[in-house]
Amino acid sequence: MNDLIKKLNGANMDIDLATPRNMIAWEQDGCPWNAAEKTNAHKCAVKNVSICRYFCGVEYMDTLLCCYPHPNPLENKKL
Repeated sequence: MNDLIKKLNGANMDIDLATPRNMIAWEQDGCPWNAAEKTNAHKCAVKNVSICRYFCGVEYMDTLLCCYPHPNPLENKKL
């Protein structure tokens, strides 16, 4: 895998998840972009709204792939 892509456990997605973080029973890594900016504004993917420009996909089980702060190496790839 590309060395620029980080694997984040539990993902930072709001795809149908409307539960506060302190009520989640599984490990959930924080968003590195939020940590850098000291905010909680950034989400990896929000159903029917947006996908973060650093979002590189999801692996089994709920491992999010993130390239922050580097340009997304998958951005111009076609499936």
